[in-house]
Amino acid sequence: MRKRFALLLVGISPLLTAQSDRRAPEAVLRAAYSDYGAKRWTEAAKGLRQAQARFPALADHLGWLLASAEFELRNYPAALRALEAVWNSTPPSPLDGDAAWLAARAYLADAAPAEAVRVLRQHQARLAQPAGDALLASAHEAAGDAVSAAHRYQQVYYGYPASPEAARAADALDRLRSTLGAAYPPPSAEDMFRRAERWLRAGEPRRARAEYESMAGRLAGKDRELARVRAASAEYAAGQTAAAYAHLKKLEPASAEADAERLYYLAECARRLDRDEEILSLVERLGALHPQSPWRLRALVAAGNRRLIQNRPEAYEPLYRACYESFPAEPQAAYCHWKVAWSAYLQRRPQAAALLRAHLREYPGSEKADAALYFLGRLAEDARDFAVAKAYYAEVTGSYANHYYAMLAGDRLAQPEFFRAAASREVTQFLHGVVWPVRPSPGRFDPLPATRQRLERARLLYAAGIDELGDRELRFAARTGSQAHVLAMELARAHVRRGNHAQALRFMKSLAPAYLVYPLESAPAAFWRLLFPFPYRSELERYAQWRDVDPFLLAGLIRQESEFDPRAISAARAYGLTQILPATGRQLARKLNQRFRNSLLFQPDYNLRLGTYHLRTLHEKHGAQWEVTLAAYNAGSTRADNWVTWGPFREPAEFVETIPFTETRGYVLAVLRNARLYRQLYGQERPLVGADGAPVAKPEQKKTGGFQRAPVPGKPKR
Repeated sequence: MRKRFALLLVGISPLLTAQSDRRAPEAVLRAAYSDYGAKRWTEAAKGLRQAQARFPALADHLGWLLASAEFELRNYPAALRALEAVWNSTPPSPLDGDAAWLAARAYLADAAPAEAVRVLRQHQARLAQPAGDALLASAHEAAGDAVSAAHRYQQVYYGYPASPEAARAADALDRLRSTLGAAYPPPSAEDMFRRAERWLRAGEPRRARAEYESMAGRLAGKDRELARVRAASAEYAAGQTAAAYAHLKKLEPASAEADAERLYYLAECARRLDRDEEILSLVERLGALHPQSPWRLRALVAAGNRRLIQNRPEAYEPLYRACYESFPAEPQAAYCHWKVAWSAYLQRRPQAAALLRAHLREYPGSEKADAALYFLGRLAEDARDFAVAKAYYAEVTGSYANHYYAMLAGDRLAQPEFFRAAASREVTQFLHGVVWPVRPSPGRFDPLPATRQRLERARLLYAAGIDELGDRELRFAARTGSQAHVLAMELARAHVRRGNHAQALRFMKSLAPAYLVYPLESAPAAFWRLLFPFPYRSELERYAQWRDVDPFLLAGLIRQESEFDPRAISAARAYGLTQILPATGRQLARKLNQRFRNSLLFQPDYNLRLGTYHLRTLHEKHGAQWEVTLAAYNAGSTRADNWVTWGPFREPAEFVETIPFTETRGYVLAVLRNARLYRQLYGQERPLVGADGAPVAKPEQKKTGGFQRAPVPGKPKR
């Protein structure tokens, strides 16, 4: 017996050894990275050198880590040797720019500034900015090329004014100005304007104004006039409307460009000051003096939008018409044309169908193409021409698979009238003649060899706990490879494993941006569930049942509000999953007899309790109309109640399309679309769970959560 046991041990020992060997490399790498993170540089360097021999597929990542450790140990030649693995990597490494930055620092520390300049210029396109330009400026200065150093410091100072590097660049430029004297390269007007504009983008209008005023004292001619106009526009951006208006009134620029910009900002000031007649007068002056100026285009759209919000079609239609007639090639033309076409549709004017068809023909890439197709179908239904309607509905369902209007069109096509109708050949020919944008497809989901190599590298890094580099590998591969959707799924799964559902969703949306036009059957369920995740499902279903809300609608709302980030804070300071303002949360908590403090809104369970109650309360307040409810949730009840009076609306989609705020309209469309997709992805899985743990009816069987359909003409409404 003992002999047989010994023989058995001999037989399995190679297997045990093999398993141990398979685990050992990962353990070595994990330990080395732990030392690296703890800044135990000597131990990290030793462990990383051992890992290099065991993980040849990660040569560039390990070379970068080893070089970083050697740099900290001041072993600069060793650091440079280690970085060769990055530049020799196959496939190309995501660390190329970082390696150049570290190599330059090593060369500078080793008194070789010319080599630092060389390596930075060689890899300049991959350098992180403004750190890359700041380091290159230092290298030029150390190499004795003060003029090139000044140019690079100027790139930092004028291009990235809010960065720490800009403050250091300012000190360096003062030093170089003194050193170079007359040889100091003066900054261009373009550089100075760029710095002021960057301050505006950073939300610092007062700093921008100071820059413009300084420029006005240093520049001449058209540039001086532009600087003065923009100093006043910065006052406008800072909320100092009356002062900006007074300053703009005093200016009399000779430059057409400066005068057009001045007139535009005068119109904007007049808008804030509620001087409607003056706005129109200024728009007319722009048309007379500067008919092709982009500032006239902006003024036309702004003036049209003001009258749109006032629900004055007789006033906004001429402005939008002038927009698309005078600027047919500009992106805003499609927006303006749609507003005119939609106004004609709402009023059922005879030219409505012609305008909708013109929208498709002239602006086939418009974000309103799906709406134009759907409402052309609805006009045909009104005329009981089901063959024409079917052709339009078929186009929208086929080309805009998961859009709101495609879903509505699919509901229409499910009516019996369409079973007997053949799609109109005339309409089909018209649609075939439209030059549609190329419809993207997801492509293959089985990894190609290059994609598989990237996935394997990322998985090795994740297995060793080097999550940051694993993420970088996949992000870089998605940007540069051919299967971004496959790489996005791996990246999203990695973040789901860490519990970071919001970041996983953001990666999916950014790396597979065309997903809304993919038919559901064109991609695996895993792809869709990463795009429409369902974290906190138990809590969400419990509170949805508590307040008789469709849980799929609630999930769709949360996806749009916070992307399932329980720590989300919006620009308006709304908190948590359902994005509740603290003042609203306090009122809701009082009604529910709950304690309240702002931080509680970050707790998913608490936030869902208040958010679901708030949503249901709005639903009851707004006549059990989900479209109006969602508009109120996003823009407030007062606005939603006002928009409802702009009807009569013959179906909910007409109300949605009439919402004058682009953000709110897009929000309502997105939540309803999301709800339908959640229902399709999760609706047949299992019943809901009530607060007591007992199963309850599925939401798709209840009336509160579904889309409302307009009746088919000729069919009695039940």
